[in-house]
Amino acid sequence: MFALFFTHVLLGLSIALPVGAVTIEMTKQGLKNGFFHGWFVGLGGMTVDLILITLLYFGFASVLALPAVQTFMWLFGSLSLLYIGIDSIKNADKDIRLGNEKIKKSLKSSYWNGFLVAISPGSVVFWLGVFGTVLTHSFHASEKTGFFAVASGILTGILLHDLIFMSIVAGARKFVNRTFIKWVSTIAGCLLLGFSFFFAYEFFKGINDL
Repeated sequence: MFALFFTHVLLGLSIALPVGAVTIEMTKQGLKNGFFHGWFVGLGGMTVDLILITLLYFGFASVLALPAVQTFMWLFGSLSLLYIGIDSIKNADKDIRLGNEKIKKSLKSSYWNGFLVAISPGSVVFWLGVFGTVLTHSFHASEKTGFFAVASGILTGILLHDLIFMSIVAGARKFVNRTFIKWVSTIAGCLLLGFSFFFAYEFFKGINDL
């Protein structure tokens, strides 16, 4: 069982490495407000992962796979990213705290940003793929421990990635100035808008296919 857990910790680390919307938001918040704000973005994203795992375990795989459900998620994700992206660009030069300056932004706000950014059918497709085999046996007692080993291993891997990544960002923060952070926030906002437009495209595509 430990081998199964450790293998999926490595999988969690691997899947967290590619740069996505959550990583972009983590970087922005980490540079602006420090380690914990960036990490709480990651925790918000992990909450979405945990919710999806729970739904899959209790048999909602077929519901999450419905085109109508995924189309709605594309829309919700697009609107969330649109809001956060515009906010990143609009307030690129605001709420930047360096050194011992007091941080005004709440950790709760960073957490919810991560939560909203993480919502997409891509997450559903991933978890369906990862747990596809395990789910077919999830209601057999002998397989429940295996399911939890896989789930906890992947989440642990993602958590480790976030901690290591934010440590690097927090360390780099000591060597940058406000202008640099402003431009990072602006670029992050543009990238999030790009994800938003892609999600919107997938939404309208899904509408046509319904």
